[in-house]
Amino acid sequence: MALPEIWLARHGETEWSKNGRHTGLTDIPLTERGREQAEALAALFAGVEFDLVLSSPMERALETARLCGLEADADERLTEWNYGSYEGLTTAEIHRQDPGWDLWTDGCPGGESVADVEQRLEPLLGELRERPGQRIALFGHGHCSRALAACWLELGGRAGRALKLGTATLSTMGTEHGRAVIDRWNLEPRSP
Repeated sequence: MALPEIWLARHGETEWSKNGRHTGLTDIPLTERGREQAEALAALFAGVEFDLVLSSPMERALETARLCGLEADADERLTEWNYGSYEGLTTAEIHRQDPGWDLWTDGCPGGESVADVEQRLEPLLGELRERPGQRIALFGHGHCSRALAACWLELGGRAGRALKLGTATLSTMGTEHGRAVIDRWNLEPRSP
């Protein structure tokens, strides 16, 4: 089965991503360095034509797409994980409250579980799979993009825990022998 080619980009640095704070529904802007990272990421998109460009509706993702020279349609399903009462906290701060906490198995109180994230990503992936041979750009966030890639591979969102993803990085996913694959992961452009 032919599948589309997916270009998955994570937004540039924000104050909270720089400090390791969980940033889900809080609409934090890019830092100056984040804008520079996105401009550097643009080189990887230069001259490439896309059939569809989607982004999380969060400004940090939309601005990254714009700085890469692309106009993206906002899609709520690409919004970052809802961290609930853990929004704005670092993992160390969360572990002081709940020492055994793990996002990928426990989810977030008042927020989303991995099953919730899968439930909103699977319909999107189903729609994208119906576009064989097309090239699609997605602009999003760290944890949600990791879960998306794991679901693309049909491993379940929890497998995203094994896919580290830096800010302003590009990953591409496609098909080999009729099966979904990751072609490149966490590719960083040259430093700004």
